[in-house]
Amino acid sequence: MIKVNGLTRRYGSTFALQGLSFEVAQGEVVGFLGPNGAGKSTTMKILTCSLAPSGGSAHIAGHDVVTDAISVRRRIGFMPEHVALYTDQRVESYLNFVAEIKEVPAGGKKAHLDDLINRTGLDDVRGKLVGNLSHGYRKRVGLAQALIGDPEVLILDEPTSGLDPHQIVEIRQLIKSFRGKRTVLLSSHILTEVSAVCERVLILNKGRLVGEQSAAGLAAADPLAAGIATHTVVLNWDGDREKVAAALSNVAGVDDLVITPDGAEVVIAGNPVEIRPKLVESVLASGGLLQNLSDKGPSLEDLFLKLTGTEPAEPINEPDDDPDATTGGGSTS
Repeated sequence: MIKVNGLTRRYGSTFALQGLSFEVAQGEVVGFLGPNGAGKSTTMKILTCSLAPSGGSAHIAGHDVVTDAISVRRRIGFMPEHVALYTDQRVESYLNFVAEIKEVPAGGKKAHLDDLINRTGLDDVRGKLVGNLSHGYRKRVGLAQALIGDPEVLILDEPTSGLDPHQIVEIRQLIKSFRGKRTVLLSSHILTEVSAVCERVLILNKGRLVGEQSAAGLAAADPLAAGIATHTVVLNWDGDREKVAAALSNVAGVDDLVITPDGAEVVIAGNPVEIRPKLVESVLASGGLLQNLSDKGPSLEDLFLKLTGTEPAEPINEPDDDPDATTGGGSTS
């Protein structure tokens, strides 16, 4: 469904991509893992026909992203890290506008949009101006617009960045539901993000593919993903300290709990992908306002060293006004 062969992208004398090649099969959810500046966003811009490659080729469902860009755009839904939204439109009006651009049939458009608004958690804000939404809700609008028209391929750039822990769990579950139905390429620099939702991981550094792992392979390299090692989850919340702590200690899989000044460090034994949502639910159910949830485990740098034996490269600063950047216009999808 996605085929990339020898892809390069150059900014002056600096290469953002250097001979990148990979494939993503139909219905597969694949993660793009790498430090900031590794080439993830550059690759996604090329795949969505908003940036021209300097060399090599890329195809979506057999269509070339340069010579057949219109056919490519009709088959993809794109959620960039920073979604460009019309802030003076209301949420429902904006999504209706996108549906018209994507030529969603009028007969089923309302039912289609109602379903997307429900699945992305936008029911409570559907009548609000986009400009008045929080960052988390704007991210949800960005995901909803990418899903309009039921595209065959979804390309998601840092889909959960800036979301609170509860929102992260919801979006992860939605992405996981696409397995076998849509082809998904998901970019992140967060190890636990890709291990939670992806079946396979492509690891980028210095614009090159430096590693490729199945979910089982990633688990073997990362005890946090394996779910078999005891490790620690850090939670911070506002609310009744003792009541929330007592609720957390009763969650199945919690092995130990240490109270900290603004939260707790919870030692769990089991699969963190399954236990983390239960910790979130426990905090909320006991009246706490969750501020942060993070894992104390191997860093992305540790994973690079273990899987590839190389240190992550320094980020490449991509110019915003590159005269050769576009292939003839941006995409709403």
